[in-house]
Amino acid sequence: MNHNANKCIECTVQQCAHHCDDANYCSLERILVGTHESNPTVDQCTDCKSFRMK
Repeated sequence: MNHNANKCIECTVQQCAHHCDDANYCSLERILVGTHESNPTVDQCTDCKSFRMK
């Protein structure tokens, strides 16, 4: 898997397969952000849909 840090996408989720182990960045070129709520009102309602468990 490609683990080159994309300095445009900061990430602290170390359990994700796309997380750069040596820095708090994502290695993907782009990510998909979505929601699990019908009417999101706070940041906790949003999700990184590109997340993949290590």
